[in-house]
Amino acid sequence: MISESFKQELLARVDIVDVIDARVPLKKAGANFTARCPFHTEKSPSFTVSQSKQFYHCFGCGAHGNAISFLMEYSGLGYIDALRELTDSVGMKLPAFEPKAGAKPPAGPPPVDLFEVMAKATQFYRDALKGAPQAIDYLKGRGLSGKVAARFGLGYAPADFQSLQTVFPQYDDQALVDCGLVIVAENGRRYDRFRDRIMFPIFNPRGQVIGFGGRVMGQGEPKYLNSPETSLFEKRRELYGLREARDAMRSSDRVIVVEGYMDVVALAQYGVENAVATLGTATTALHLTKLLRQVNEIVFCFDGDAAGRKAAWHALEVALGCLPDGKVIRFLMLPPEHDPDSFVRAEGADAFNAMAASAAPLSAFLSAELERRYPTATAEGRAQIVNEARALLGKMTAPALKMQLIREIARLGEIEPGELGRLLGWTEPARTFSGRPSTDSRPSWRSPSVPTARVDPVRSGLIRERKLERGVLECVLAHPSLAALISDDFHASDYPEGQALLAVLSAIRGGEQLTPALIGRFEDGPHAAIVTAVAAEVMKNDWSIEQAEPELKGALRQIELSEVEAQLAKMRADKDAPAAWDPAAKREYGELIQRLGDLKRSRADG
Repeated sequence: MISESFKQELLARVDIVDVIDARVPLKKAGANFTARCPFHTEKSPSFTVSQSKQFYHCFGCGAHGNAISFLMEYSGLGYIDALRELTDSVGMKLPAFEPKAGAKPPAGPPPVDLFEVMAKATQFYRDALKGAPQAIDYLKGRGLSGKVAARFGLGYAPADFQSLQTVFPQYDDQALVDCGLVIVAENGRRYDRFRDRIMFPIFNPRGQVIGFGGRVMGQGEPKYLNSPETSLFEKRRELYGLREARDAMRSSDRVIVVEGYMDVVALAQYGVENAVATLGTATTALHLTKLLRQVNEIVFCFDGDAAGRKAAWHALEVALGCLPDGKVIRFLMLPPEHDPDSFVRAEGADAFNAMAASAAPLSAFLSAELERRYPTATAEGRAQIVNEARALLGKMTAPALKMQLIREIARLGEIEPGELGRLLGWTEPARTFSGRPSTDSRPSWRSPSVPTARVDPVRSGLIRERKLERGVLECVLAHPSLAALISDDFHASDYPEGQALLAVLSAIRGGEQLTPALIGRFEDGPHAAIVTAVAAEVMKNDWSIEQAEPELKGALRQIELSEVEAQLAKMRADKDAPAAWDPAAKREYGELIQRLGDLKRSRADG
């Protein structure tokens, strides 16, 4: 892997405006630059580039990122190729591949071109397939033709421990290890990673092989063996069959995500050509973001067994954090006796496509799963539904879909949508905290009106705090130096905004002071959705530090005020009349009253 420090140094030297303008002509629009989005069709420009933040965001399709991610998506480059193009443009030298922590470093110099090594290995495996009747019979038994095998570049890895030596005479070449083709044992002996397996080459968008998946032909374990992480190949970023499926995805505006390589190839054999598969890892936000930039609908297709349902639930959790309004995600759970391969062979492509088109949308799948997990006939079961849904809905950034899901979950839990909304701290995004339509271009972080007696005072305080924390996060992403105004023991709520704020503060205190680097650190982690959404707000508002500093101070003051109000309300609700309190309680209450007065006077003074 390339070190994080090198990546941040590169981003500090590159100007994202120059990178994008060379490919998509930009026009100056206030403090930012705009253009029609290169990732989706639109009539008016919604693609915005911030030179000060070194970040782009499309307010239409949600595409976002830094100079590296732009080159990967726009030019179809792999991660290393994008880095190489940027380093060449600013006169930097791309460092040698660095293995993950704990891995043994390469013993020799870096290879000149690992793609050439992978291409040579691919041809070797393809040639070996021609002379392996058992492998050919296996593929024919799975219903695959020679034509589809050639289209996907299928091959065969012989059972010998060092079969690659026939095509790589210098078998001790470090390049074979760096590509993940050869393993070095503790005693120093080398042997092929892939043996007696059907080989599925994994291509990047430019048609270069970056890794392999090897499948056993019998009942051996593991069923699928994948290339390790290398400088060419990162599983969390890549999808098998994406290059081959691209045209069919565009024409159908739909992609089907399945679990295995053989499923992709078998579906293509029967005419379903818009299928891809994850590479031995669970679905990631990077996978979904990449697909949602190319199609409006994703269909997850899983086996109907327990493992399939578990994988589907994970995909749903990831999807909630990156699904924008206007896009559709569906879940197709096959009958227990089938996988995609067996189903399309038994029922045909038309039946499979019909099932995909009518698969349950995310909202219906979520509701059905919650009803399946928890009994709706009891108050306890309905409370469990609401409790789990709170965590799920808290990840969402699509306001329209979130409104609909709040109503649906409230129906299951037999509570009012407003009550569930208050538990989530959710309000209409187009209005200020006072409930009046906003007339200021800057967001207002004033506290909402005092809650009614029906609302739990502690929960009410957290709801206010959540909105304010989002504002603090915006200030800090706009000007990381303002993090110095926030104490090290700053309290944050358990809501996504609070936890994202703590993570960003930790990164800044660890030495990170560049907004594009900050955003890049969270591109595929648990805080990706919140950080990205707030970064888009930063671009839109483009505050100066003179504007942001007083807003930050006011938000921090209001957070503390809300906490003190909540503590006082809880003391009043939980205890007898103040006259009956013990001395310690009276002293605590008095100190809180005094602190509340100080904070209100401070707020009044500005």
